[in-house]
Amino acid sequence: MSSFTKRLHSEIEYLGLNRKGFAAKAGIKLRALDTYLGPQQSMPPADTAVKMAAVLGVSVEYLVTGKEYQQNTDISKYLQFKDLLDDLSVLPEETVSILKSVIRAFAENEQKKR
Repeated sequence: MSSFTKRLHSEIEYLGLNRKGFAAKAGIKLRALDTYLGPQQSMPPADTAVKMAAVLGVSVEYLVTGKEYQQNTDISKYLQFKDLLDDLSVLPEETVSILKSVIRAFAENEQKKR
């Protein structure tokens, strides 16, 4: 699997989207997305890559090279959670699902207080 394909798949999964939902949000055909994620692993045209990156909240540069384009990107608020995300990545999906539910419940409770 190419690095581009791995990053694209990982970012789609991170957002909790399925292929069909992501393709719809990005305004591309599911068949086209399958060529980027499937065994062909072709690179999308620039305009398609821009659409996909926008939906994912990352830069095209990141999808292609793995290096984040820093202009207008404030990732500092997420860096404090990097170790937590690394830990979550090794847990079984059912455990992660439970933890997501608990975190969402706490977040909703905090938002109601404000």
